[in-house]
Amino acid sequence: MSTIWKPSVTVAAIIARVHDQHHQFLMIEEETEEGVRINQPAGHLDPDETLEQAVVRETLEETAHDFTPTALIGTYLSRFVSPSGEATTYLRFAFAGELGQQHARALDHGILRTVWMSHADLQASEQRHRSPLVLQCVDDYLAGQRAPLSLLHTHPSALGATREVKQVETPNLEAQNG
Repeated sequence: MSTIWKPSVTVAAIIARVHDQHHQFLMIEEETEEGVRINQPAGHLDPDETLEQAVVRETLEETAHDFTPTALIGTYLSRFVSPSGEATTYLRFAFAGELGQQHARALDHGILRTVWMSHADLQASEQRHRSPLVLQCVDDYLAGQRAPLSLLHTHPSALGATREVKQVETPNLEAQNG
């Protein structure tokens, strides 16, 4: 039997503000097996959630802020090989959006702090990025790359609705065939 290869699906929030006429980006510093790394608020798509819900959840967990996605910056494919040689391919969906209210809550396990960084700061710290996609997503944001969120569609079956529908419809089908 053959195995079907599947990438890990992730989301990232590209959150920018203008300070002294320069863009700054909300980043996180996180503890990883490779040491302290810089990343956007980002993480894995969980079962039964849309891509937009995932980026909102991850931003809240990692920055304690609400986030409203307004555009898709891009989709990115990359491969990470751990020091032990294990390879993982990531399919990343990066979103631009609006930073909302800050909440009094702890940051996710492993997140050390949030920090605003300029493009120059990000370029200078590239060796500390969690992924080669960190700077690519920022560059695409600065280039004005945006796609409407309407390009993203999540079928209800991906949200667990199919199981509920089958449970409701099955008795009716049995009664008709009975």
